[in-house]
Amino acid sequence: MGTKTETEKAAKAEDNSADDSAGRSGTEAGAAVDADAADGSTTEPATESESEPETRGAPGVGQGAAAIVSAGLGIVSLTGSWLGTVAAARETLVGQLETAADSTVATQVKEIYGDAWQTSALWGGLFALTALIVGVAVLVRPAFGTPGATQAPWIKSVAWAGVALGAIGLLLAVLKYTDVLLGLPATG
Repeated sequence: MGTKTETEKAAKAEDNSADDSAGRSGTEAGAAVDADAADGSTTEPATESESEPETRGAPGVGQGAAAIVSAGLGIVSLTGSWLGTVAAARETLVGQLETAADSTVATQVKEIYGDAWQTSALWGGLFALTALIVGVAVLVRPAFGTPGATQAPWIKSVAWAGVALGAIGLLLAVLKYTDVLLGLPATG
């Protein structure tokens, strides 16, 4: 019960301090305003244009995200993707179903493994091309944006990494698709 009394005393003290500040004479309030004006500070609330940057997202967030996506797609083009693996497995199954038992070994290898290999290369190439396009778009975006706005250095670095990984992935996909890189073994 002693806490109730202490709580009531604290509430009364707050009320008295509010009354004291509200009950200041006009000269005291005027002196406070004059002191603020002498300091050069104002008590006016911030306008909407001053508080606008705080409410909007930080500049370059979309460009940074796109740069990271570009680098990620470039890595996927080099390491392989779930989608490419499933498509290659499907091609293997289709090749097994379409190949006759009395077909030559060369025909069986091409139908069962060759088409799956090319399908895997095709999906890797699509991921690489997407990484390349997104990376280049991030790098040229400042040319079409707000004049004088600069792009963060890390965004450029990650976008260049995405472009480089995409270019390497595209080159490897083309070499793999055309059987220049790791072609099918000779049969016969």
